[in-house]
Amino acid sequence: MAERHAENLQGRKADKLEYSDDDCGLASTVKRHLEIYFSAHEDGLPSEGLYDRILCEVERPLIELSLAATRGNQIQAARLLGVNRNTLRKKIRQLKIPVKRTRS
Repeated sequence: MAERHAENLQGRKADKLEYSDDDCGLASTVKRHLEIYFSAHEDGLPSEGLYDRILCEVERPLIELSLAATRGNQIQAARLLGVNRNTLRKKIRQLKIPVKRTRS
């Protein structure tokens, strides 16, 4: 399946890929992990505040990878993410993400 996925990526933009239910797309991966997370709790319910915890878990690596892809350029990373640069800077501070600007 990974080989098929790699073939799909060739010559196509990643944001235009379409996934079927049997693909290993982000949504199905997240769903599988959440199902495991829910089943690990009595009554199948985690403690309150799940939404914010999950967003934080996804937000941090997303910002870190975006910064790495733009070699630490926060303006480019903000554009990539589709957020205001001040919003990105606020998130970087909140999540205590170290930012290192590298040259190409």
